Amino acid sequence: MFDRTGIGVKAGDGGDGAVSFRREKFVPFGGPDGGDGGDGGDVIILADSSVTSLRIFKQRRFYRAADGRDGRGKKKHGKRGEDLILTVPVGTVVSYKTQIGGDALSADLEQPGQQVVVAKGGKGGLGNTHFTSSTNQAPQIAQKGEAGGENSIILELRLIADVGIIGYPNVGKSTLLAAASAAKPKIASYPFTTREPVLGVVEVGQRSLVLAEIPGLIDGAHLGRGLGHDFLRHIVRTKMLIHLIDGNSASPVEDMRQVNDELKLYDSALAQKSQLVVVNKIDLPQVQARLAELKDTFGNAGAIPFFISAATGEGVAELMVETMKVLAQVTVKAEAGERIPRKVFRPQPRATGASVHKEGDTFVVVAPELERIVPRTGVTGPEVYQQLKRQLDRLGVSKALEKAGVKPGDRVRCGNLEWGW
Repeated sequence: MFDRTGIGVKAGDGGDGAVSFRREKFVPFGGPDGGDGGDGGDVIILADSSVTSLRIFKQRRFYRAADGRDGRGKKKHGKRGEDLILTVPVGTVVSYKTQIGGDALSADLEQPGQQVVVAKGGKGGLGNTHFTSSTNQAPQIAQKGEAGGENSIILELRLIADVGIIGYPNVGKSTLLAAASAAKPKIASYPFTTREPVLGVVEVGQRSLVLAEIPGLIDGAHLGRGLGHDFLRHIVRTKMLIHLIDGNSASPVEDMRQVNDELKLYDSALAQKSQLVVVNKIDLPQVQARLAELKDTFGNAGAIPFFISAATGEGVAELMVETMKVLAQVTVKAEAGERIPRKVFRPQPRATGASVHKEGDTFVVVAPELERIVPRTGVTGPEVYQQLKRQLDRLGVSKALEKAGVKPGDRVRCGNLEWGW
């Protein structure tokens, strides 16, 4: 199972606004008619029940949405770029990869049809019709489209199951799943036989539940040992747990405590899940001989275990009936409780406006909105310069330049624009 991957996504850039004027016979003063650029397409992650794996994202690691088209004359707006929709299995968690090495949760797609925008398309630039005023009837400038958003995304698939079977390696989890359902997990006498979680449907009367075998946990699993993270993440969605213990173990109660400690260290919420403690392998003579001892030992630890033999099926049906009862109680409590959505804080950069610094003899202006201005024929003609000067005043760039010591004749640069002051 390929259940975790990182991809890069890039939304479409916005189209540029147009600098255009009406040219019609018998209309001497047609005026500006430059259309706006189209918005860039978004990148959207969509949960689809027909998709079962993230394997396709292993073959391709970067995805980009379509750019918006440029505006044209006669006030024709550019076409919006098409959204890029990436389908993922239901149960996928989408996170942003942060610079400090962690992940910031974006969305938990638990239901088919749920979606999240992971990269927002850039806005289209304004045409020259937006720059008209009472003193500027023929604007020679337009606006360039915004760049689309770009992010690194982590996709993580977590199985959606009602009940998870946990326990140390080789305690009989695969055998129990095979005995209780029609699933056919790999069964062998060595540890880590199962390399990935396996699901099975268990029918109890007129109802059914989804049972998941979580591959064996070991000490240090919360640190990633023994593929611990790959296994533990699948327990998060389960509503309750069957904690399977080897009745032939030298210290079964200690085994139970160790596994529970690993759950708590990985995610404290896992330790709060309802558990049924189940002692397996009672078909072995040595386990039969110590049943009374096991009951007393677990009783002193505050647990009342079920005793089964997954190999022969003894006690499995009764265990599933009890599991269905506990699951029903857990489900009722979960539905009655108010679900509080997890809030994710993403600090935004503080808006500082325009800034000016000097490189050699040139004053360099950093002003994103000004950098998007596109003059028709460069900053050469007096009309274009005056129109650009109005934008400088509007954005506070003129004051910033004067404060930095600009003088007539000095060179000023902003993005691809350069002119004399």
